[in-house]
Amino acid sequence: MGYVAIKGGEIAIREAARVMAYLRTRGGGAPLAVETIRDQLHFLTGRVISEGGLYDPDLAALALKQAAGDTMEAAFFLRAYRSTRARLSVTEAHDSEGMRLIRRVSSAFKEIPGGQMLGPTSDYLQRLFRFEHLDESGEAFRAVSRDWLSGLHDQPDADLPDTFPKVLDALRAEGLLECPPADSGEAFDITREPLAFPTTRSAALATMSRAETGSMLAIAYSNMRGYGDVHPTVAELRVGYVPLLLPHPLTGELVEAGEVLVTECEVIAMYTPGNETGEADAKPVFTLGYGACFGHNEVKAIAMAILDRALQKGLSAAPGSPPDNPSEDPEFVLLHIDGVDSMGFCTHYKMPHYVTFQSDMDRLRSTQGKQQSKQQATKKAGI
Repeated sequence: MGYVAIKGGEIAIREAARVMAYLRTRGGGAPLAVETIRDQLHFLTGRVISEGGLYDPDLAALALKQAAGDTMEAAFFLRAYRSTRARLSVTEAHDSEGMRLIRRVSSAFKEIPGGQMLGPTSDYLQRLFRFEHLDESGEAFRAVSRDWLSGLHDQPDADLPDTFPKVLDALRAEGLLECPPADSGEAFDITREPLAFPTTRSAALATMSRAETGSMLAIAYSNMRGYGDVHPTVAELRVGYVPLLLPHPLTGELVEAGEVLVTECEVIAMYTPGNETGEADAKPVFTLGYGACFGHNEVKAIAMAILDRALQKGLSAAPGSPPDNPSEDPEFVLLHIDGVDSMGFCTHYKMPHYVTFQSDMDRLRSTQGKQQSKQQATKKAGI
């Protein structure tokens, strides 16, 4: 691409930043505290944490404040900051069975071990405005918390287990679910290694875990609408806090250093024996799609699980055999779902392209001139 440097634009750039600062502070409203964004806009903060690939709710809230609510810019802030931090340790693979759950549902079974736990969700509410929030007093705001917390004293916490079994364990025990492939090595680190094709499922999951929610939803939706054949059922959707286990610097023993809010989804789907494994006499079983991401991001986790299942067909395909649908093409999916990459390429068109556009205009004028000369010559010749 041909770009050209601009001189004398420092003042304009500085003034543009001042206008951005003014737009955030105009109107006379109270400044948004970082903790206010973090707590009251927790779904938005969770989305930025997930797409930024850095678990820090306070920094995610600060990024949203600086970006005036632009989630892609906020995710960019987090990634840029993360790139400056030293890596102190690497954790072992975490088992989500130890998750401190706040929500757990299954659409595959009515009764599941440990029971369904609706938790915080708007799935069952009508999308009606609550106009009293337009002028919500501080006392009315705090009364909501007091009312809910007062009801907890009547709940017997002795009946709540520390952990909940996975719904899919019963299907595996019955031989109805495919066995996951053996671990082929260390998990792919998308922050240290470039994505190359053909790729692995580990690399695909790492890429999708910090992908932009809307991009993944769009491609997964194409699969749901018929441009694919997954037709999934949510075996289990979990939202909760996973203990963060780090090796002790002296003993090497794993110790709990904190916890992170995670959304995890497992979907199951059918497939015809032999159509993907190449074994015509393979035992018919359910297949698995998996999704997990930081924060409370149910739509992203479900879309990720659907795409994980769809991509398994493309990942196992023979070289040179094109996939039947876009959602099954690893290169198409994984190169187009990263919000920061997509945003950067889109917004770079705002940068000066004077040289390339002048070249385009010169070619167009030349082509028009040649066409006009040809038409005049044809007219003179009487043809």
